[in-house]
Amino acid sequence: MPSSPRTLIVNARLVNEGREFDGDLRIADGRIAEIGTGLSARDDETVIDAAGRRLLPGMIDDQVHFREPGMEYKADMATESAAAVAGGLTSFMDMPNTSPPTLDAAALEDKYRRAAGRVWGNHGFYLGASNDNLEAIRTLDPLTAPGVKVFMGASTGNMLVDDPEILDAIFREVPTPIITHCEDTPMIEAETARYKAKYGDDIPAACHPDIRSREACIKSTRLAIELARRHGTRLHVLHISTADELALFEAGPLVRADGSRKQITAETCIHFLRFDRRDYETLGHLIKCNPAIKDPSDREALIRAVAGDVIDVLATDHAPHTLEEKHNPYVRAPSGLPLVQFALVAALELVHEGHMGTAQIVQKFAHAPAQLFDVAERGFLREGYFADLVLIDDAPVDGKPFTVERSQVLSKCGWSPFEGRSFRSRIASTWVNGRLVWDGERLVGEPDGQRLTFAR
Repeated sequence: MPSSPRTLIVNARLVNEGREFDGDLRIADGRIAEIGTGLSARDDETVIDAAGRRLLPGMIDDQVHFREPGMEYKADMATESAAAVAGGLTSFMDMPNTSPPTLDAAALEDKYRRAAGRVWGNHGFYLGASNDNLEAIRTLDPLTAPGVKVFMGASTGNMLVDDPEILDAIFREVPTPIITHCEDTPMIEAETARYKAKYGDDIPAACHPDIRSREACIKSTRLAIELARRHGTRLHVLHISTADELALFEAGPLVRADGSRKQITAETCIHFLRFDRRDYETLGHLIKCNPAIKDPSDREALIRAVAGDVIDVLATDHAPHTLEEKHNPYVRAPSGLPLVQFALVAALELVHEGHMGTAQIVQKFAHAPAQLFDVAERGFLREGYFADLVLIDDAPVDGKPFTVERSQVLSKCGWSPFEGRSFRSRIASTWVNGRLVWDGERLVGEPDGQRLTFAR
């Protein structure tokens, strides 16, 4: 890694490991060299006065779809990682449902090669599962990927695992955590056929949570948990969207006082906490995603579950599509939202609304992904760890919340579901590996994100 500037951040409100405290932080050689109070500047350091603003560890997003290879017309690693660091997300884990899908070690290494020198944030890539790549899963080097992604619901390409014997073998033999998309495909197909018979191709967007129903989520999630318990597999269930599923998960800290950690964990995504069924009327297919955004009661229950440590991880499931694609009739409008750029400030609205503290957001968006996936030396404000940092401004110069405008969007698709929404926090600065990459208004320098390493 090239040498990085030496920086001293003073008068910050540091948020880390359940605490908020005033202090200073020194960056040297890409790492956090010192945390303390009253630190004196050295001749070779740039001094930044945080003026009481909150300094957080950079967020680690455990679920993004940056669309490369194969769908670069709507997104690529360079553009989406730029949007991510502008949003305070300094590391990401990218999904395998690309074209071709990431189903073996060669495809996995191809993605790392593509990322080198082009990606603004630190990065890891999942290996995908299919009905016919069990040997690739069995022989996966656990140091090369955060985990294995199993689509137990409809997916892009050859990635729906619906053979019960193969599914059982994957859970039995996988050498890493399994992450799952849990929806029951036969149930979804039956509901789709029923709604098509009534509406044709132009099904109202508001029917999406009924087609991709809560029952389909619950059935598939129960199956994943049953398999994990049978084989002792570390299981992480992605994008929980219903209140009903929450009873399937254990409440409590991800890492217990005795150092042990939960075997089965749950994630939800920022859009399930900020949107609900009522928003289909104005946003339509712009918030069509899988699993579907559901009822206000689900949103409220998920917020409580994040605050109550039933949900362990907060992520984005960033999945961009072009506006032209989104404006197709329902059956041809793809599912997915671009979210990385405004996910952290959207999460911090939960703090402003009194649902939880900033330290809880940091736990779900930074500490927990690092712990869950064994990410080495990231996700915390600790001396010796990489200096992946984000400075938050809760008091904009004009004293007003900022409103998201389309002109601000850095994702290649060029739009955001948050357009027109106002947030009371904004990203003042982002550092990746000790280098300033976002100054609050623009990208700084060149992309130099590093491959994530896993302490396993």
